[in-house]
Amino acid sequence: MPLTETGPDSKIEYLSILNEDGELDKELAPQFTDDLLLKGYRTMLLARRFDERRLKLQRSGRIGTFAPVNGQEAAQVGTISALREDDWFVPSYRETAANFWRGTNPADMLVFDAGYNEGIVIPEGARNLPNSVPVGTQMLQAAGIAYAARLEGTGEVAMTYFGDGATSQGDFHEALNFASVFDCPVVFVCQNNQYAISVPRARQTRSQTLAQKALAYGMDGIQVDGNDIFACFAAADDAVRRARETFRPTLIECVTYRLEMHTTADDPSRYRDEEEVEKWEKRDPIERFGSLLRERGLLDDGSLEDMEAKIAETIDAAWDEAEKRIEKAEGVSAIFDHILEQETHEQVRQKQQMSDGLGGVSGYG
Repeated sequence: MPLTETGPDSKIEYLSILNEDGELDKELAPQFTDDLLLKGYRTMLLARRFDERRLKLQRSGRIGTFAPVNGQEAAQVGTISALREDDWFVPSYRETAANFWRGTNPADMLVFDAGYNEGIVIPEGARNLPNSVPVGTQMLQAAGIAYAARLEGTGEVAMTYFGDGATSQGDFHEALNFASVFDCPVVFVCQNNQYAISVPRARQTRSQTLAQKALAYGMDGIQVDGNDIFACFAAADDAVRRARETFRPTLIECVTYRLEMHTTADDPSRYRDEEEVEKWEKRDPIERFGSLLRERGLLDDGSLEDMEAKIAETIDAAWDEAEKRIEKAEGVSAIFDHILEQETHEQVRQKQQMSDGLGGVSGYG
């Protein structure tokens, strides 16, 4: 019996355009206007400063736990900026920077952090889904949305986000398999930040890359430097174009690092050492991007100071608005609002039980 070779013809490529010293590969670099470059930088900086404020609010008991984006800003802004406004954004729970690019009100995010679903109500006409807290379910939702878009001929594309840990979930297989078999115009963006909470990447899979898993599903896959906003955009732009023109899905693995804890309920010092963190801090996506902008004369100490001041004002205003909305959200009713269009009998029972337990506080009708 002859032994012959079979299997996929494709190989997995790794894309890097802006290196760790802020040097750009001019042959590979996408072309952007100066305004768009500055918008991208400001969005990344806003996300980081916003998280710093959220951490203070969480530690003082003003909001609940959340998942910091620190270190992953380029992976998010670079990929999401390849979408059109009428495309679909299907996030997980860490997509702060991508949410800001899509126009999400930071006050809404703070209201949600405080425990009120009002913060994740989708504005009329928006194509941004609420953050998905279960690990991996959003990938299936994105595949379904993309499938519907193809059937209806809208020309829309769905882009969904998840971490390296989610690739160990059954949802990952089901979503990619369905999307490839049924030609769904969806882009799967894996932010490989090296840890699934406390489990290191090497303990999740023996695969050399996560991007190569695309080959098993018969779709394109690419690995990019996730701290390089240009590489992330170029890969996403190519994937979105392919999805729009041929309905074929793509898996993009952004190799990055979570500089903070998984969530504010986590202590990363128990499973990783400071030396490793310091190594990745030298690859900081904001510092790298900032170096290029300075070299081009688009950023200096003065303009950065102005940008920081305006960002601080934006965050101050967001908290002022959120605090007022939170104070108005009395009673248990607000916790149950905006989950389903019509409450189930079980929700009604739980709401009544909570209201009775709190002494019939106001807000429950």
